[in-house]
Amino acid sequence: MPKFHGAFGCVPGSESHAGQVFCCVGALSIANKLQLLDVDQLAWWLCERQLPSGGLNGRPEKLPDVCYSWWVLASLKIIGRAHWLDKNSLVRFYSRLPRRGNRGIC
Repeated sequence: MPKFHGAFGCVPGSESHAGQVFCCVGALSIANKLQLLDVDQLAWWLCERQLPSGGLNGRPEKLPDVCYSWWVLASLKIIGRAHWLDKNSLVRFYSRLPRRGNRGIC
């Protein structure tokens, strides 16, 4: 069951978390049940994860992270609201990350 802000925690009453949101949204998408979500409310919560650095965190008061950025962006893509993010800021965040040879980011 989603919380008042539309997101999901791991157990009832727990803090919402972007990784858990992705699992729930993905499962509802596979089951063809996205209509059970308040999509705009959930998208608002997910977009609130974008920090001034452009990166995304997984829950309030945490630092931005590549992993959480993926969970948030993937969830927004599934519900059709990825365009709500500041794409240019997210690209700048990724472009500032260290790279290890040809193995990708961090």
